[in-house]
Amino acid sequence: MEISQVRYFLAVARQLNFTRAADECNVTQPALSRAVKLLEEEFGGELFHREGRFTHMTELGRMVETYLQGMFENSQQAKQIADQYVRLKKTPLKVGIMSTIAPDETIELISALRVRHPGVELHLCDADAPSLRRKLLAGDIEAAIYAIPSTTPDDEVHCLPLFREQMVMAIHPGHRLANQPFVRVSDMNSESYIHRNNCEFAGYADAILSEQGVTVSPVYWSDRDDWTLSMIAAGLGFGFMPQHSVNHPGVVGLPITEPEFWREVNLVTVRGRRHSPAVGALVREAVQKKWFREPADTLPAAE
Repeated sequence: MEISQVRYFLAVARQLNFTRAADECNVTQPALSRAVKLLEEEFGGELFHREGRFTHMTELGRMVETYLQGMFENSQQAKQIADQYVRLKKTPLKVGIMSTIAPDETIELISALRVRHPGVELHLCDADAPSLRRKLLAGDIEAAIYAIPSTTPDDEVHCLPLFREQMVMAIHPGHRLANQPFVRVSDMNSESYIHRNNCEFAGYADAILSEQGVTVSPVYWSDRDDWTLSMIAAGLGFGFMPQHSVNHPGVVGLPITEPEFWREVNLVTVRGRRHSPAVGALVREAVQKKWFREPADTLPAAE
């Protein structure tokens, strides 16, 4: 059964005249008659009585009319939804964003997407990077923006680099190291540390500190960067944070060296999974965006 056959049947049911029904459907009368005949063969009985110039619906025709009408309306609605989706007229897009990315930069991306593609309905969620990766692979979100420090390529996802950002030691302006242009990893030894629970370097950086014999003392654990910054401003300890997240007037961020720590933030999709038009629009806007308005590499160089 084809939708065109259903459309022709419904036209004849309205007009009770094959010629007028053909005109309504903009097809020839023989073509319409053949389509209705094929439908009758599929149903196993006549749908219309043809008596000279008069056409009447059979009992079988009346029985199936309501169902065919519903089928046709559903097909039209499905076609409309598909058209809106392809043309980005009303397209949902689920995106996960790592909770440690500066909100202002994310808002700029969302605003640009809204202005240029107003039909995209953006649904955002935030979480740590490993959780976002799991959601992405499970199909709960279509794209994610995150960073996972690793020397091993992730073959299950495709990563489009957006920006690099240096990690800094966030400290109170009165801290003993505050007047230095940078700090070495060894300078952190025995310092009180405020642990960011969602930090993407958790575990990764610990091994590097351990190799250098550096021990820090976690004194607070926080899920939120604004709380972490407030505790640092109160002199309760230092934080290991992305450069652009240090935005509290009572906190300074010093580049960490020997070694340096950088995070590369990517727009991540599942490798081999076909993108929706909305994901394509997001990719274009993310690539065109000037993140932080200047290269991350402009941090003071270590001497």
